[in-house]
Amino acid sequence: MKTAQVRIVSTGHYTPEKIMTNDDFSKFLETNDEWITTRTGIKRRHIAENETSIDLAFNAALNAISNSKYDKEKIDLIIVASITSPIKTPSIANLIQAKLGLNHKNIVSFDINAACSGFVYALEVASSMLASGMYQSALVIGSEHMSSILDYTDRSTAILFGDGAGAAIVEKSDDPKDAIYFYNGSRGDDTKILWIDPKVKMEGKEVYKFAVDIMPKAIHAVLKRAKLEISDIDVIIPHQANYRIIQSVAKDMGLPIERFLMNLEEYGNTSSASIPILLDEYKQKEHKTKRALLIGFGGGFTWGAAILNI
Repeated sequence: MKTAQVRIVSTGHYTPEKIMTNDDFSKFLETNDEWITTRTGIKRRHIAENETSIDLAFNAALNAISNSKYDKEKIDLIIVASITSPIKTPSIANLIQAKLGLNHKNIVSFDINAACSGFVYALEVASSMLASGMYQSALVIGSEHMSSILDYTDRSTAILFGDGAGAAIVEKSDDPKDAIYFYNGSRGDDTKILWIDPKVKMEGKEVYKFAVDIMPKAIHAVLKRAKLEISDIDVIIPHQANYRIIQSVAKDMGLPIERFLMNLEEYGNTSSASIPILLDEYKQKEHKTKRALLIGFGGGFTWGAAILNI
């Protein structure tokens, strides 16, 4: 199977200043810090007050450009994964082009909706387009203003989500070591297990069952495509939905929980932004090239797994 060769040349992220703690929820919901922490691993989440998913995406993009002093004029492809755009059109990606001052360039820009798997989906689309030879530099963003679609009277969903955005700048590579592998897919959710209409509605037990089943399967599938073993992977970056889900996946695969990076405690579930935020936090600490496995799942149902050098 032919695969693309890409390298991530920079990453960045942005989260709003306002913090909402578990104790803040206990003031208006029948819950408390211990209940939330033991069931989810979440302590805090960042909440946008006067910002939208467009603003979050733009700030994450600026951070990615700044972190490597990247020449933004190279960018000719912008893809944003989001389920929380405040407007139906233009796309967030289209507005990021304008905000970055790139309207003088012929750039392809569009959004995709794959819920929490969105960043991995967007990364596959970008990789394929770069591999075509028609594009040289892709800005891939996951941005979510989840607080705008939450029912704050529903403690089962309101406590889980936060706002933020993560970005990666990706270029085509001529080095075979930069081969990137994907295993993305979906299963139509016509029974409304996890929908936004217009607020988040979720059957938690069914989502949990789906997640702990599909995540190991997707990990094994992408490893098979890459002809690798889990021992060949330096770092696992999972979607940050729930500590218990990640714990179950680790146990199923016979891996120590420490193999899975987590920042749930600080941000909660930021949907399509969770993987790129975690990716950037890791990249700011670890500057050597590592082989990473990204793994996510989301509403739809969707799932996404990728193996690449970071």
